[in-house]
Amino acid sequence: MIRLFRFALRMGVLIAALVVAYLAVTFVQVWLAARRDDARPSQAIIVLGAAQYNGRPSAVLAARLDHAIALYRRHLAPVIMVTGGRDPGERDTEAGASAQYLHQHGIPESAILRETTGRSTWESLQAAARFLESRNMRRVVLVSDPYHCERIEAIAHQVGLDAVTSPTRTSPIKGVAALQRMVGEAVRVAAGRLFGYKRLDRYRWVAKLVPGLATL
Repeated sequence: MIRLFRFALRMGVLIAALVVAYLAVTFVQVWLAARRDDARPSQAIIVLGAAQYNGRPSAVLAARLDHAIALYRRHLAPVIMVTGGRDPGERDTEAGASAQYLHQHGIPESAILRETTGRSTWESLQAAARFLESRNMRRVVLVSDPYHCERIEAIAHQVGLDAVTSPTRTSPIKGVAALQRMVGEAVRVAAGRLFGYKRLDRYRWVAKLVPGLATL
């Protein structure tokens, strides 16, 4: 009985060490992706949605949009696709608020594409991929916060996009808050690789039981 207990204890310690090592390696990959800007000539710039308030982008979303505008003005892509639906009780979609912001900052309406149905990263990128595929467009630059880049690039590839990331450097999420987001992203990426991002998104209510696991 004692030998069995010692064996179980050793196996438990080994498994815990492997989990910690896996999360540590994933965190480093998330951190490296956050520091990298792979912007290149593409067919579209996709901006991942964030909170909006009655049609006004939050500071986080505005920082992403400002970066997308800068990429557009560098002629890296002819269109900007904004993403994000609306939460229950909200009047405006994230994509709608983003499109209005872009238009107010000089981006012509003809250069703005909207994805207004997604309520998670997976849903938004999957819908964006379908929309762009109908226009024979696959080569994209993804714009979001730095901590988000490793996961969105992985999801984009899974839904059929030829994607690279270009994170904003003006996000208000900085310091300890950014580190916390990066730790959460490491958990999400680690889980997504093991179970699949699509499956985690499908069973979002289960993911929410584990802090930091939800793919929203």
